[in-house]
Amino acid sequence: MAQFTWHQPKHSHNGHASDSTAARSSDFPIRLCSTTDVQLRFLCPDDLEEVRTLCLDWFPIDYPLSWYQDITSSERFFALACVYNFAIIGLIVAEIKPYTILNYEDRGILPESMGRNSEVGYILSLGVHKKHRRNGIGSLLLDSLINHLTTAERHKVKAIFLHVLTTNQAAIHFYEARGFILHSFLPFYYSIRGKSKDGFTYVSYLNGGHPPWTL
Repeated sequence: MAQFTWHQPKHSHNGHASDSTAARSSDFPIRLCSTTDVQLRFLCPDDLEEVRTLCLDWFPIDYPLSWYQDITSSERFFALACVYNFAIIGLIVAEIKPYTILNYEDRGILPESMGRNSEVGYILSLGVHKKHRRNGIGSLLLDSLINHLTTAERHKVKAIFLHVLTTNQAAIHFYEARGFILHSFLPFYYSIRGKSKDGFTYVSYLNGGHPPWTL
């Protein structure tokens, strides 16, 4: 497993979806010697504008300002940045939810009997700067989240899931390579620039979790 350095977030002086698009910068990737070249730290309010600029570049979904305020300031989110040369080059945002409050279309990821007292991790966003893709940054961020969810105090978390556009083959390949399985097809799940787009739900099980038994 890669080793990395945790940095505490700087303090501010002022007191939904793993779909990435091409970055505006050069198409030529910057090769890192190893993932030890980067640092991981949680987001803080000072990161808001930098994160907003990156997400507008990476994702087809136009998140509201309140979303950026939440992920950079609320402890409700696991919002982890990968930093290289003082710039954020990767980001994962996830939330731990009680199974009982999931939307109807997501309830089927666990057996009802298991879900009553369980929690699940939901990946809202995972993106890496185009210059730094294929360097293991996405895996490093995902591994950090999984490590967080498999500690003793998180034993109630039985699954981790996400939604992804059916057309995002790069993200689908990444998650399938990491052991996520296709759970469901979500027709017209996304509304992107006024057009409806289909989605998939992908799930990975942990801490003894498993899908509902079927014939």
